Amino acid sequence: MSVRLIWAIVSTMLEEAALVAVVLWGLPQLGIHIPLPALIALMVAWAAFAVITYRLGSRALRRKPVIDLLPMVGNKGKVVSRLDPEGLVRIKGELWKAKSAGGRMDTGEEVTVVGQEGLKLIVRKGD
Repeated sequence: MSVRLIWAIVSTMLEEAALVAVVLWGLPQLGIHIPLPALIALMVAWAAFAVITYRLGSRALRRKPVIDLLPMVGNKGKVVSRLDPEGLVRIKGELWKAKSAGGRMDTGEEVTVVGQEGLKLIVRKGD
């Protein structure tokens, strides 16, 4: 077991203990009473959230970063925020600043990288 996994388990247990303390002792002091089944459902939802975020975070940490823009030429992606003429595109799961090489492009349109300008990609409508 990795140290990160152990830390994730311990921190989730501490978060759930704090949540139980607030629900069982803090809220009744304010006149708010939550039934036990609702508390159990809250704990299950919190644990599911912790597992999902751990898995997504682990996947993100395992991915190799893109360190050079030259291999980006020819890659395809989607517009995330409208290019008029500049905006954001998602390529290989990463967000990049981009500039349109051929007019305005709306969110969701397919694009192809045709060049770069510093750290900004130059894109055109996808084929």
